[in-house]
Amino acid sequence: MKYLFEKINKLTETLEKLVVFSAILLMMINSTANAIGRYAFDKSLYFSEELNQFLIVTITFIGFAYAVRMGRNIRMTALYDTFGPVAKKVVSTLISLTTAMLMFYLAYKAVFYVVELHEINRLSPALQLPVYTVYAIIPLGLGVAGLQYLIAFLMNVTHKEIYLSYDVTDS
Repeated sequence: MKYLFEKINKLTETLEKLVVFSAILLMMINSTANAIGRYAFDKSLYFSEELNQFLIVTITFIGFAYAVRMGRNIRMTALYDTFGPVAKKVVSTLISLTTAMLMFYLAYKAVFYVVELHEINRLSPALQLPVYTVYAIIPLGLGVAGLQYLIAFLMNVTHKEIYLSYDVTDS
């Protein structure tokens, strides 16, 4: 079973890296092409701002899930660092569980938002893409982040060390 989890973990990590890398690269190419077009040819790309907005959404939510996976999410540790090992373990375990529940709740609410966008058939102004297809990345990213926090919770419950994610311990 652990072998299966490790394979799934590696596959999803690779996909997250690929999506974030590709989105950042595409944003750079799009912005550069738009700037060259504007200053060299007095013609901007009519869809450039909209495409960058969609790419920022993708980078934000998939990047957040990746940051949680790597244990690189924002943590406020001023008070946490003063605790002893047992208190740190308890606090870290509770934080992982409550954050997982919050991420799943937000993903749940985001699904309704995406469904609403689908029902009203909202299209993006420039590209004429159905907006729900782009914003479907929001519940996906929040759900994957929630799953990563849940994994950290389970790792903390079943192991002696303090886990920030599946592979990362608090040293």
